[in-house]
Amino acid sequence: MADVVQIQLQTESAANKWGKATLTPTGSGFQIHLKAADALRSVQKAGRSLDGLGLTQVQLSGDNWTLELQWAFYQGFCSAKKQGGVQFCGDSALTTQLAQLAQCFDWAKQLINQTPDELYPEQLAKQATAFITDIAAKGTVNSHILLDQQLLQQGWNGLHAVGRGSARKPAMLVLDYNPTGNAAAPVSAALVGKGITFDSGGYSIKATESMLAMKCDMGGAATVTAALALAILQGLDKRVQLILCCAENLISSNAYKLGDIITYKNGTTVEIVNTDAEGRLVLADGLMCAAESGAGLIIDAATLTGAAMTAVGGEYNALFALDKALAQKALAYAEQVQEPTWQLPLELWHQQQCPSAYADTANSRPVKGGGAGGASNAAGFLSRFVPNAGKGWLHFDLAAAFNNSNNAYWAAGATGQGIRTISAALLGEA
Repeated sequence: MADVVQIQLQTESAANKWGKATLTPTGSGFQIHLKAADALRSVQKAGRSLDGLGLTQVQLSGDNWTLELQWAFYQGFCSAKKQGGVQFCGDSALTTQLAQLAQCFDWAKQLINQTPDELYPEQLAKQATAFITDIAAKGTVNSHILLDQQLLQQGWNGLHAVGRGSARKPAMLVLDYNPTGNAAAPVSAALVGKGITFDSGGYSIKATESMLAMKCDMGGAATVTAALALAILQGLDKRVQLILCCAENLISSNAYKLGDIITYKNGTTVEIVNTDAEGRLVLADGLMCAAESGAGLIIDAATLTGAAMTAVGGEYNALFALDKALAQKALAYAEQVQEPTWQLPLELWHQQQCPSAYADTANSRPVKGGGAGGASNAAGFLSRFVPNAGKGWLHFDLAAAFNNSNNAYWAAGATGQGIRTISAALLGEA
């Protein structure tokens, strides 16, 4: 067994003699020099540096380790090849909270980092079901998975169209978490996740460098599932529905094509002008399913647009809402849990930004990246499928969910960013 290395945290004043050094060795391990002006990022960067040294097991020790500082270290230290390896410090309440975070984030990261050959639509739905069932109290979870033609029978035409080109058929998971003991209890919240287990772009095929990381395109599904699990561990006592829209977007003679028109359950017709704008097509079904539950709070999450990443970079998630008061609450939750989130514009008129001569709307604009305002236009498309003119609805475009390569703060692969924010919103609003 590898030796456990002790990691201590020193305040800036105590570190002055070390100049600009981020960390220095001690007799039992290392000490990190906390830079008060940028404390979380400096600790996360130190975690990344220690992972780079090949350490596999570390023990955080000494004073100054708050929950957020320990979690920042954990996020920097972990990688796709090494989940865990950090022993937390503090009282039992603190270490329990950190263990719950690690359990949910590790599951989501492992799922997102799986190869697309291992993780296909039905398998994604089954793994999510198993995880929530294992976390929740016995008898509080009921679920069903709709596959292939069953989707058409229920009217979920967008999800079926996107996934029908693959031999591994599309699936919708509808999971009901009801801890109330009352079968007639209202659904307080519904979570909707984009679960594209691989996205080739379809006939609007991606270039190799853009397609390489597309195993991460089910990051929204993993994020909302882990968020529900975390909320359950933290005492969620309301009924919540989890809806995952799972498909592979591949090319075949049966794949959906440019110029096709999809008629949705609510009567909206959509012309396909870009088969690589598939996430919004599957989420539309998920949002209508969520509306049918009667939930007062609907949250969807998706690795939806490159435009969001262009706007906010890879450190922030983008938030969209027609319900401005709810958006401010969501931003406050994100601030509370230290997950950088930025609100981008969304108004009802964004529904009209992708016009079609043949249908009520197109699924994008027929230009590279969807054109100017592409992330807002995608959110506007989704807003056609939510109830109550968008009241009670939040849309997260997960620009920070995945890194194509290592950087100073994150290992390559999934980050889990967004899980804590959505969990906090569930606990605060459901």
